[in-house]
Amino acid sequence: MAPSDSSTSPSWLADFYRDLHRHPELSFAETRTARRIADRLVEWGIDTTTGVGGTGVVGLVRNGDGPTVLLRADMDALPVEEKTGLPYASTARGTDPDGNDVAVAHACGHDMHVTCLLGALQELTSDKSSWSGTVLAVFQPAEELGSGSQAMVDDGLFDRFGTPDVVLGQHVAPLPAGMLAAHPGPAFAGADSLQVVLHGTGSHGSMPEQSVDPVVMAAATVMRLQTVVSRTVAATETVVVTVGALQAGTKANVIPDRAELKLNIRTYDADVRTRVLDTITRIVEAEARASDAPATPEISTIDTFPVLVNDADTVARTVAALRSRFGADKVVDPGPGAASEDVGVFATASGAPICYWILGGADPEIFAKAAADGTTPDLPPNHSPYYAPVIEPTVTVGITALVTAAREWLN
Repeated sequence: MAPSDSSTSPSWLADFYRDLHRHPELSFAETRTARRIADRLVEWGIDTTTGVGGTGVVGLVRNGDGPTVLLRADMDALPVEEKTGLPYASTARGTDPDGNDVAVAHACGHDMHVTCLLGALQELTSDKSSWSGTVLAVFQPAEELGSGSQAMVDDGLFDRFGTPDVVLGQHVAPLPAGMLAAHPGPAFAGADSLQVVLHGTGSHGSMPEQSVDPVVMAAATVMRLQTVVSRTVAATETVVVTVGALQAGTKANVIPDRAELKLNIRTYDADVRTRVLDTITRIVEAEARASDAPATPEISTIDTFPVLVNDADTVARTVAALRSRFGADKVVDPGPGAASEDVGVFATASGAPICYWILGGADPEIFAKAAADGTTPDLPPNHSPYYAPVIEPTVTVGITALVTAAREWLN
C-alpha cells in the first residue's frame, strides 16, 4: 500500500522518494513505480499515457504556443543488495533477465530523478503564467539495460506525443548537494557489454592432460585483455575495458568444459570503439586457438549505450540560466565522464539538441570537512550497495534546476 503522501503536504516529495526507494523495480518491471507516477499526474489533470515502450509513462502539459521541451527521468533499479542502513532501505527482491532471484535497490538514484521531475511538473502546472509551450514529461524504463529509451521511441513516442525542440534531464551523483555540473560535447561515454563463452574439454582434476582447460584459457584471456588499452589505444584516447565476471566450474577436482566472461567497454569515439571491439575479438579467438579449444568462442552483445553528446549551444544557454538562478560557483564543468546513459537516444531520434547535467546528491558537510582536513571525500559511487543521495537539499535543487531549465526554453 502506498504511504500517505498527499501533494497538499510540504513533505510529500520526501515521502514519495522514500516510498520509491523502499520499493525498487528492475528494468521493464517498473509497474508499481509507473502506477504511482501516473496516479500523481492524473491527480494534477495532466494528459497521461502509460505502457509506452513497455512500462514507460508520458505526461503532456500544453500551455499555448511555443516550443516543446522534453524532460526525462528514468525509473528502474539495479540487482544490488542495499547496505546503506537507512530506515527506508530496500529489502526488495526481483527476477533478473536470466531468471535468477536477486536483491533489488535504487543504487543509481533513479528514484531521485522521478521525484524531482514530479516536483518540477507540479510547479510548472501550478504556475503557467511564467511559460508558454508544451512540456513532454518522459518517465523512462530500463535505462540500466540501455534499451528503455529506444523502446519508447520504437513505440511511437514522437509520433504520438510530438517532437521536442530540446531534451533536458539530470543524473544524481556524489557531488555536493547544491552543486550542478554540465559538460558540452561528449559528456557520457558509450558502453558495450559483452558475454564471451570459452569452450574447453572437461576432465578429472587429477588428469589435466586429458582436458582443454577453459579456466586457464579464461585466465590467459583476462590478462591479455589488459593490453587492449595499454597497447592498442593512443594515450590521447580514452578507453576503459573491464572484465566484470568470470564464471567456470563447480568443484575443485573437476575441470569444466566451458568458462564465461562478461566484459564492459567504455569509449567516446566510433572509430576507437570499432578498433577496441575488433581487438577484443582477436584476443579471445587467439587464446582459444592457442589452447586448442574444441570450438570457436561465442561473443555476444549484452547491451550497448551510445555516447551522450551534449549540444554546446544548448549547454551554454541552459547553464547560463542555472548560474543565474543558483550562482556561478554552483554550476561547474566536470569534464567528460566514463559513466553511460541512454537519454541521448531521445535527442538523436528526434533531431533535438540535448543538455544533460549532473545533480549533486552528497552531504555537503562531508566535502566541507574534507576540505578543512586537506583530504578527498571517500564516498560510495552510483551502483554501490552503499549509495544513496541525501534527500535535502537534493530534491529541492533538482526540482529547481529542472524548472529553471524548462522555463528558459519555454519563454
